Amino acid sequence: MTHQRLLGVTLALASAACTTGRAQSSPPAVSAPPALTYWVYVANESSDLVSRVRFGPDGAFEEKTISVGIKPADLDGAHGLTVSPAGDYWYVTLAHGTPYGMVWQYRTGTDEFVDSTTVGLFPATMGISADGSMLFAVNFNLHGQRVPSSVSAVFIPFMDEARKIETCVMPHGSRLSVDGRYHYSTCMMSDQLVEIATDRLEVSRRLRLTAGEVGMLPLDETSMHMVEGSCKPTWVAVAPDNRHLYVPCNGRGEILEIDRERFHITRTFSTGKAPYNADVSPDGRYLVTTLKGAQAVSLIDLDTGVERQVATTRPVTHGVVISSDSRYAFISNESIGAVPGTVDVIDLAAGEVVASTEVQLQPGGIGFWKMESGQGPPAQ
Repeated sequence: MTHQRLLGVTLALASAACTTGRAQSSPPAVSAPPALTYWVYVANESSDLVSRVRFGPDGAFEEKTISVGIKPADLDGAHGLTVSPAGDYWYVTLAHGTPYGMVWQYRTGTDEFVDSTTVGLFPATMGISADGSMLFAVNFNLHGQRVPSSVSAVFIPFMDEARKIETCVMPHGSRLSVDGRYHYSTCMMSDQLVEIATDRLEVSRRLRLTAGEVGMLPLDETSMHMVEGSCKPTWVAVAPDNRHLYVPCNGRGEILEIDRERFHITRTFSTGKAPYNADVSPDGRYLVTTLKGAQAVSLIDLDTGVERQVATTRPVTHGVVISSDSRYAFISNESIGAVPGTVDVIDLAAGEVVASTEVQLQPGGIGFWKMESGQGPPAQ
């Protein structure tokens, strides 16, 4: 059933947002209603439903739900979601598999199933090349022993897995460099940032992220590495200028800025508890990171390094994606138990939640589709 309930989150919620105590360089702007309409897709892991959410002058609404999965009597676990750079397709990972995971391809707008492929165990995040030809899915692998897992490289025109590239224990986060030459992911239980050369589909560099042990690693180092000072990285975001990478350290409550060319840490930002997923605004100004353990979002001005934190409407704050005009961040909140999750909309300049809508159970992966003038077409 499609919910279309506007939660009415306005300035009252924004006043509850917590800050880091650091001085702000200027007061936040005052938010104004959007003149455009925006759409995102979000995967609901405990529902096997994908929500299409619309946000515009009339607020935020879940305008449609799409059923995914192949096991009606059991959850397939719709986990990661991404939209192709051209906006013509969306992709969802079915994490729990039969027994392996899958990536399903759908057409945007009509939301009709197109094709699928089998990948590894518990596929999570996906990254797509700018030309839409290659998809990289990290196989997080929550099953059995903590052993090295892989990144699946999928050739999209045939929806065929070209190669599994062994990387580390519990890979997560999947993003490509702006020029498409390299793929980046992190290793939550190996404490690494891993670079893959996309022309060879092979690991090209590894960086240890453990405090006191930061440095380059041999290309065949895939073992588990959990010690005091571990980063437990969960994501990697690529700056639009292709110069920096941003890695949330879920275990240390901080974010690492890494020079992409030198593979060297240049800045460290302290955040709230359990930073998880991150995105950089297309204009390069804001780094937005979900704080899974704090029911909040971290907004960092990358020019000044100043951080603000904004409270979200439900706990277990998970995914983030930023609109192509750099104005809004869309946040998925898993919630707890049988309470449906939400998608919050944050005005980045104002630093506040300006709208929210209830979706389904355990929303996680989220992808930005498009923005248009007016209200757009009715739900199909």
